[in-house]
Amino acid sequence: MPDMSASASQAMTHLVTLAEVDENKVTPGVLGFIVFAVMAVAVWFLMKSMNRHMGKVDFTESAETEPEGGPVSGRAKPQQG
Repeated sequence: MPDMSASASQAMTHLVTLAEVDENKVTPGVLGFIVFAVMAVAVWFLMKSMNRHMGKVDFTESAETEPEGGPVSGRAKPQQG
């Protein structure tokens, strides 16, 4: 099996250079805040709309009428001919 310690240490040194970030340069800024705020307002409006639509749904089942006084079934009656 090949020795992986050299490539692992090389990868770690490469990742360490990526981890050193100047915190003054990396910020979400005003644009990030605006995008987040717009998304939050959109989710709020979607939740209000969903609540309004769910309020209109009638969850009670109505009694099915039996045609010709027979029992209600999902199958069609066979025709005699």
